[in-house]
Amino acid sequence: MAIRRRIDPEQGRRALEMWVAQGAADGAPADRTTVATAVRFTLEELASRAEGNSVEVRVPPFGVTQCIPGPRHTRGTPPNVVETSAEVWLGLVTGRVGFAEALAAGTVDASGTRADLSDYVPLFTTADLEGPR
Repeated sequence: MAIRRRIDPEQGRRALEMWVAQGAADGAPADRTTVATAVRFTLEELASRAEGNSVEVRVPPFGVTQCIPGPRHTRGTPPNVVETSAEVWLGLVTGRVGFAEALAAGTVDASGTRADLSDYVPLFTTADLEGPR
């Protein structure tokens, strides 16, 4: 079953491209709207590529999604949770940061037996986002 997207994929990709370009240009953080759109787009992209409900991925305050095939969670605190900041999340989905590296550095909190996103990130490479389409 396809996920319901709230972020237009073209708009989301542009926001992610802007985030990558901003970081490459001067390292300053992108504006909040760009970050929010990029985070929400990539959470939706993860959910579409790894459909399921066994892991909840949280990127406060911008979004949350459930993904990865397995037992569905419906009530209370999910048994499999990944939580991180927007900057770390966008680094993960663009391949700037590895999942194991972020986990070891303590910039990602992951709990549960299915909470390893190594097989699912990066979603894009910075080369994909910097080059022509």
